[in-house]
Amino acid sequence: MVDHEAASTPLPQTRDELLALHRETRRQRNAAPHGSHDHVAAIDLLGRIEVEVARIERAADPPLI
Repeated sequence: MVDHEAASTPLPQTRDELLALHRETRRQRNAAPHGSHDHVAAIDLLGRIEVEVARIERAADPPLI
């Protein structure tokens, strides 16, 4: 189950902002009851954040990965 509103929310575009959002989202995921809507939404957002971080790191010259 994907929260389409959350999936369409734009993410920050800098690595540092993404990492800060990742840290906060992990905290929210860990605080949510396992399997709840909030838990699942946080997991989905973490995946989106990680894809953006990877995109930024690959685009760096030289790549950060």
